[in-house]
Amino acid sequence: MRSVGRKLVAACGVLAMACTMAACGGDTASDADDNSLMTVEVFDQLANYQGEQKGWFAKVIKDKFNIKLNIVAPNVAGGGNTLFDIRAAAGNLGDIVIIGSGSGQAEKVVKSKLVTDLSSYIKNTKYLKTYQGAIDQLTKDANQESGMWGIPTSVSSLSPTESSEGVEPTFGPFVRWDYYKEIGYPKVATLEDLLPVLKQMQDKAREETGSDDVYALSLFKDWDDQAMQNGFQLPAFYGYAEGTGYVMSNADGTDAQSLIDENGVYVRALKFYNKAEQMGLVDPESTTQNYDTMYSKYKEGKILFSFWPWLGQAAYNTDAHKKDGKGFMMLSIDDMKIASKGAQPNGTTTFIGVGEKAKNKERLVKFIDWLYSPEGIQAAGSQTNGAAGLKGLTWDIKDGKPVLTDFGVKAMGGESVNVPEEYGGGGYSDGASQLNVSTVLNKDIDPRTNAPYNYQMWDSELAKRDTALDKDWQEHMGGARTTMEYLEQSGKLAVIPGASYTTPDEDSVISTTRGQLKTAVVNACWQAVFSKSDDEFNSIWSKMQKEVDGLGYKKVYDVDMKNTKDMFKARQAIEKEYASREK
Repeated sequence: MRSVGRKLVAACGVLAMACTMAACGGDTASDADDNSLMTVEVFDQLANYQGEQKGWFAKVIKDKFNIKLNIVAPNVAGGGNTLFDIRAAAGNLGDIVIIGSGSGQAEKVVKSKLVTDLSSYIKNTKYLKTYQGAIDQLTKDANQESGMWGIPTSVSSLSPTESSEGVEPTFGPFVRWDYYKEIGYPKVATLEDLLPVLKQMQDKAREETGSDDVYALSLFKDWDDQAMQNGFQLPAFYGYAEGTGYVMSNADGTDAQSLIDENGVYVRALKFYNKAEQMGLVDPESTTQNYDTMYSKYKEGKILFSFWPWLGQAAYNTDAHKKDGKGFMMLSIDDMKIASKGAQPNGTTTFIGVGEKAKNKERLVKFIDWLYSPEGIQAAGSQTNGAAGLKGLTWDIKDGKPVLTDFGVKAMGGESVNVPEEYGGGGYSDGASQLNVSTVLNKDIDPRTNAPYNYQMWDSELAKRDTALDKDWQEHMGGARTTMEYLEQSGKLAVIPGASYTTPDEDSVISTTRGQLKTAVVNACWQAVFSKSDDEFNSIWSKMQKEVDGLGYKKVYDVDMKNTKDMFKARQAIEKEYASREK
């Protein structure tokens, strides 16, 4: 803020006090907003783009608020938390911050006066004040007794026991349905029974393509953290998806187990991969490739199984392939119960705040309030998450129901289309919001249309699921139009209550030990998966268990178990809180 002392020369204590308050970032009379064009620096831990926001979204917010966004993105800058630490040390993260509240970060930014108390601003908003429960939860996460320090994201009006997912789940056994069809749609009773089915599919694919580099499975390393990341996907088929550190826990909170337990769900997944390796079903480049390299193989039709729909389907299910009956669809395992995150009335652990030193805070809060409005939710949301964009440009209302426009069909289909000049011009995808944040759950209902914000759930879009691939899958899934519809109808969904739990900041000794454990566990995972026999697998795992015990595994595990139990309590609490809201 500009200091009052730069405009007035005075010696009296009153003016000196005014100068001090202004220097600390408070909006004062001398800092009155003249509504001139304002560059807003956004420190955004979710963004995958750095620099000035361009295109149609830039025009929308300039016309409404006379602002332009300059995005600072740690994901682009690299260096992990280095950029955050540097800017925090300087006392200014940005005018607007989009950051996580976990591991004590919310408490840190509040105590360090990096974000401002929004209490006096939020009371005048139209939308933000309706999420008071979420705002209060953030205050608790920041270990504060009062104040409003930001607004959590992906807030929802839905029950925490209702799945947050609209059309596709996050996890599931997705296979090349065309090859599954060719081998006769064999039944799959358990996860392990999937292996001979994948072997038949791989044999069929190699026979038809004449290529021996087609594999049932392909893995990658670059997302590994405390363990092999790919190992967490298969337990999710049985309700285990939200572990805390080295604890694997299930959706209903009835089980919590050690990740390295040789009889546990995580090791079961590693044994599945190892058995697949012994059967010749695993891409041999899995140990060296990254996600992007693996993705290209899915795109080329070289891989037949995907544990995420947003991998296999996104890469291969083009309109042309689907019309030919080719593509990834979920098969059903008799005993599966797919883990699904419940809606979060109090939002996620990511929140939007205003920097303490920001100018024109009231205007910034009005902008944030708009991000939580029906128009803002659609305009600023991610297209990949089902945000429909601008009414009149990409979608409109026909016969009382929302539909994509011809332009919207092309834009949402990934075609390269140019925006009319009246909307700002330029390419549509290039001009979309680069904030990469969903303020409100896209499954929530848009009051303007009485339909979900997620355009993929609109009746007009579901009616388009009529390709040869869709129809064949639907015939074998009881007529369900979407994967989520099938899972809900068949009782094969394990909803994890949507609590906004954040792990507390941990002792430095525990953090150091965790880093040592990570190296040992990750290495053992990969060695075990690519071992040549069951005996070798067991030997590798047993050796690792002894090694991590010596490093202090139990101390870290005890911390993770306490956090897991606290997470269970948070889930129970949000269910009770939501029930009380509904009374």
